[in-house]
Amino acid sequence: MVRGGRPLYGTAQVPAAKNSVLPLLAASLLCGGPVRLRGVPRLSDVEGCMALLRGVGCAAAWDGGDVVVSGRAACCRLPAGETARLRASVLFAAPLLGRLGRAETALPGGCNIGARPVDWHLGALEQMGARVCQVGQRLVLSAPSGLHGACLSLPGPSVGATETALLAGCAARGRTVVENAALEPEILDLAQFLNRCGGCVEGAGTSRIVIEGGRRLHGTAYRPMPDRIFASTLACAVASARGRVTIAGCSPGLYAPVLDVLEQAGCWVLRGAGWASVGRAGPLRGVGLLETGVYPGLATDAAPLVAAALLSARGQTVLVDHVFEARFGCAGGFKAMGAAVSVRGRTLHIHGGRPLHGADVTAGDLRGGAALVVAALGARGSSRIAGREYIARGYGGLEEMLRSLGARIG
Repeated sequence: MVRGGRPLYGTAQVPAAKNSVLPLLAASLLCGGPVRLRGVPRLSDVEGCMALLRGVGCAAAWDGGDVVVSGRAACCRLPAGETARLRASVLFAAPLLGRLGRAETALPGGCNIGARPVDWHLGALEQMGARVCQVGQRLVLSAPSGLHGACLSLPGPSVGATETALLAGCAARGRTVVENAALEPEILDLAQFLNRCGGCVEGAGTSRIVIEGGRRLHGTAYRPMPDRIFASTLACAVASARGRVTIAGCSPGLYAPVLDVLEQAGCWVLRGAGWASVGRAGPLRGVGLLETGVYPGLATDAAPLVAAALLSARGQTVLVDHVFEARFGCAGGFKAMGAAVSVRGRTLHIHGGRPLHGADVTAGDLRGGAALVVAALGARGSSRIAGREYIARGYGGLEEMLRSLGARIG
């Protein structure tokens, strides 16, 4: 339940990034000693990855706000229920191949935002010596002689495929070169973790990454990077509800496109080292055409959040998502709140100027659900948002944080 119309004030601390924590949990399978990830948010996707680790024989448990992983994988078969639910489950295949020479998994699931095939992941593994066989909805991968280094040219700068290549490269014999690699900061975070554990990864954050494989990795304690999408959500919430909030613990450069859009729309933004302050007092204006892109462009995950912030802005905004064909499934909820929006293919058209009112709406995916919360914060009256389980996949403690800033939510 969200009772809108209350401006937000105060300071909010950004937690660790879900999109970094999940590949780090997969990478822990490569380590010969315990791995401690510090300050991990309690998310259902994190719990799911911990269940995957336990399913193959590792110990994975909470220690306060940390996650501790220990032990070696003894089973190559990932639990079917979690793999079918989690998109990140595909990342566990490369470490299992490196450790056991075999990985059995279901086709990975995730949010219903469009097709997200895993053929780029599997193609990279095949070039490194794996054999892939699909039996119904299950994938069986084998590499009896182990993985070997290769020169990989990804069909596109996919974050997930780049992460698979990094994990496989560390497990393989010899050198692996990844061309057309993704540039996102979560890639750099994974590379820094692997290097901390004794790996040798160079070039992360550029389009060409070189991995020297065959090194024995040890355990470590590591603090994942802050969640730039969580920070974007808070910034958009202020733009929707009005007020002034300092977003601490996350470099504004990590989500600069979102801050730039909000500033263009009429918010004021102050940037510092590791913090940004976002405020809004007057009306917002539409910003015309916006398009998502690979980092450092506007992140696809932030697109519905930005849309929610600009629903009542005067003038038009047009958002085009080039990654997922069903990114704007939340548009129906926006309409129920009184927004004038339409979706054509991958494009969301916002004809602004209409005030929002409370409504009963349903989240159908993670970021779309968060966008409905953002919109509800700026609406008159009460909104009931069903599908909370989607939001829980990527936002730990969001309700408590918003309440601490003055929102009426529960």
